[in-house]
Amino acid sequence: MKPHVLVARQDSAGDVLLSGPAIRAFAAGARAVTLLCGPRGEQAARLLPGVDRVVVAHAEWIDAEPLPVDPVRTARLVATVREAAPDVAVVLTSFHQSPLPLALLLRLAGVPRIGAASVDYPGSLLDVRHRVADDDAHEVQRALSLAAVMGFALPADDDGRLAVRPGLPAQAPFGAEPYVVVHPGASVPARAWEPERHAELVDALLTRGTNVAVTGGPAERDLTAAVARGPRAGVADLGGRTSLAQLAGVLAHADAVVIGNTGPAHLAAAVGTPVVSLFAPTVPLARWRPWAVPHELLFHEVLCAGCRARECPVANHPCLHRVGAAEVLAALDRLTPARALEAVA
Repeated sequence: MKPHVLVARQDSAGDVLLSGPAIRAFAAGARAVTLLCGPRGEQAARLLPGVDRVVVAHAEWIDAEPLPVDPVRTARLVATVREAAPDVAVVLTSFHQSPLPLALLLRLAGVPRIGAASVDYPGSLLDVRHRVADDDAHEVQRALSLAAVMGFALPADDDGRLAVRPGLPAQAPFGAEPYVVVHPGASVPARAWEPERHAELVDALLTRGTNVAVTGGPAERDLTAAVARGPRAGVADLGGRTSLAQLAGVLAHADAVVIGNTGPAHLAAAVGTPVVSLFAPTVPLARWRPWAVPHELLFHEVLCAGCRARECPVANHPCLHRVGAAEVLAALDRLTPARALEAVA
């Protein structure tokens, strides 16, 4: 009998989306897949093909804003996993995260086979200890390599791209007219272009006759309002007005999206929309760039690349501040034909 596989990815929405191809590989060889995610990744988890059940649990050893360790919450997670009774558990992590705290809890829950990528000695916590051969492997490749050593692979007809479930809510902010999405927010402040630069870009796009949808989460309403610069023709301020599934619909029908290295960039890749990525090199671009979709990375080289800072400690945020609206417009001009050719194909 095929196994019931529990896949864990407990950080942000973008990380969960990047796990999608590996999850489909597990689903191809499983009778059921349970996805264990954190609260920040829940909406993304419910969009992924191949997932039969979603379990949500905060991970104090993973979350960027960890809660205090709570024995009751921890015991509840162990009980939930024990009740689900998976045959196999796979802990997906980035290179800087440890899978071992969760592996211990999974072992306490009675999971008989557990696998993860780990540079630390796991003792008896892991049955499969994977070492990723390429330190610069993209997050998608990293997860797929773990799936392979666990004995799971994508079907021959699966191209390995990011994907979301079919039947997204229809979204048409400008009816049948084309538009570009500008997404000014980022989950990490050090990865964000300045709001005034985004506003300048929106003005420049309007001058060229391009409609603009400004998007953002519920906490970003003030930001999107500042970037949209009030109600006016050709601009739709969608800040706080879409779920992640609805945002996917907005992105799916856009000519392109201008965005930082943040979750909705990977959502755009999942729906096949070209990405102009204002990619602050706080993390390696080889690991986190948009996956398998036309894209351009815009940033300026700095000595502090790879700092992983959440707040930029350098005056004027030089890696992104030096990028101007003209560079973004030029990147859009290069990418938009790729979108048009894709539509014809």
